[in-house]
Amino acid sequence: MDADHAPDPDPEAGDAPRRGTRAAERWSAFTASPFLPAAVLVFILAAAAGLFAGSYTYNMANPTPRRIPAAVVGPTDTAHARAFVDGMEKALNASLELHPYPTDAAAHHAVEQQAVFAVLTFRGAGVDFAVASAAGASVAQVLTETAPVVGHAVGVPVRISDVKPLQRGDPRGLALFYISLAAVIIGFVGAIQLSVHARELNPGERIAFTVVYAMLGAFAIAAVVDWWLGALRLPFTESWLILAFTMFTSGMVFTMFNTLMGRWAMLPTWGLMVLLGNPSSGGAVSWPLLPSVLGHIGRWLPPGASVNAQHTAVYYGDAQHVFPFAVLAGWALVSTGVFWFWRHRHPGGRTVEDL
Repeated sequence: MDADHAPDPDPEAGDAPRRGTRAAERWSAFTASPFLPAAVLVFILAAAAGLFAGSYTYNMANPTPRRIPAAVVGPTDTAHARAFVDGMEKALNASLELHPYPTDAAAHHAVEQQAVFAVLTFRGAGVDFAVASAAGASVAQVLTETAPVVGHAVGVPVRISDVKPLQRGDPRGLALFYISLAAVIIGFVGAIQLSVHARELNPGERIAFTVVYAMLGAFAIAAVVDWWLGALRLPFTESWLILAFTMFTSGMVFTMFNTLMGRWAMLPTWGLMVLLGNPSSGGAVSWPLLPSVLGHIGRWLPPGASVNAQHTAVYYGDAQHVFPFAVLAGWALVSTGVFWFWRHRHPGGRTVEDL
């Protein structure tokens, strides 16, 4: 066969390798550019927005009681007592976990110890129903709305009282949740800003500056809420230190994840502190009204521990518990320990030549 009759080369066959090479080059350039993390962030932020709204709506839109501890004084085996308790449980679709006490004083002491949310005192054919709004405003609201209706239905006179009211400047009991939320969010946002604007800080310096902004930020929160706005009368020093402990713990949690995961540290921090921790903290909705699993988990996370410690400090100062401080201390120690042990992996710091 002479050259005049040789088959023409297939142009597509020659272009295919070049197209593959160009596609690989474009992908390589894209992965090395800032557009890849920006594109990933677009989808992450969209998902985070939906999850954020969903987590709060799921926990707070329709709070439902499941088990409500209550003190009871007087005989509970009478017909009117049984009818009232059964009616309350049916109306609430929940269990009243009754704890008998011999006297009103003993029952009210249980309220002060935060062991119960209400006191039922059966006298004759009626019942004195005492709620404790400070123990849980949402629980108290549900009980005070339900008890008179049930009493009327079963023919039992009900007298409602509040033995532990909320402060006048916080009628819905949300102020403590908001100040704890501020401490949590500013705590890890502060750590983020240190990682961006003070990247060269060495490990010991980073921890020291986290302590400083936690102390100053907590003082500002407490001063604004108490001294300026007068919304709450705080046991100032104790509340200040609880807020500072919360901010430091939150900041070190981000620092730990930043050490382990680099620039994606915001994902587990946001998930742990905001998506899971804040809705399950018991601050906006008391734990008996939360889904049971979240009610238990929330107490073991920094936001829940902060709310519990702050709540007891403000309303039950003589009955402060060790548990919430132990939770904060555990998270702070683990986070700081992980950061310090793997500090060489943290994206910040200075070399010896820079000192």
